[in-house]
Amino acid sequence: MEFLAVIFILFTVILFLTVLAIAQIKMAGMNVTDFWSFIKANETLDKLYAFSIKYDNLTPQQQIIFMQEADKIFEAFDKVPDALWEEEYQKYMKVLDKYKDIKMLRWESK
Repeated sequence: MEFLAVIFILFTVILFLTVLAIAQIKMAGMNVTDFWSFIKANETLDKLYAFSIKYDNLTPQQQIIFMQEADKIFEAFDKVPDALWEEEYQKYMKVLDKYKDIKMLRWESK
């Protein structure tokens, strides 16, 4: 019986913390889905940042993939307040610079 009481208390605490997190996201003026997409985009930003540093010359197929993933990141970051991602600003700018370079190369080749 005590075991069930402990499980019930833990479940209640977890539920309370989840509701509290959702309320804080809403008070920040965001949707939960926007926040979740930001978290996923942040993971992708790290990968693209490492990719943009490591590779200078990309094949056309790699350029397209990089641009598509960067577009997803830019869209997700636009939906959240700037203060939330100011730690990632340098990575964001590096990926944006690489995105612009690829865009210019593709524009010049046409």
